[in-house]
Amino acid sequence: MTMIVTTRWLGLEVALKEREGAARGLYLWAEEVLKRAVDIVPLDFGPLLESGIASPPDPGTLRAAVSFDTPYACRQHEELTWVHAPGRQAKYLEQPANDSRGVGLLLVQREMKTTLT
Repeated sequence: MTMIVTTRWLGLEVALKEREGAARGLYLWAEEVLKRAVDIVPLDFGPLLESGIASPPDPGTLRAAVSFDTPYACRQHEELTWVHAPGRQAKYLEQPANDSRGVGLLLVQREMKTTLT
């Protein structure tokens, strides 16, 4: 008995779907980092707090961004000697990004899996 099996390679299609899921997961992680950053940004009112944004990933590099856009945002982030209100701090982006790595990994995994199923 002879059996004929036909297969079709979907490698490119799968790779594109993986990338789509990864991008969606990265964006969700960026939004999570922003949410956490808003809770500890040094100034709990006004332009700095309101300027926070999570930008979707660049399709070519799969790099999302979280930023605050005021002339003093970088200095507020880096100046460790300044005194802030209770619960507010410098490194208001770095700490949430580091603390949410596990969440970020799970979000990317979940979105890639969802896209492929």
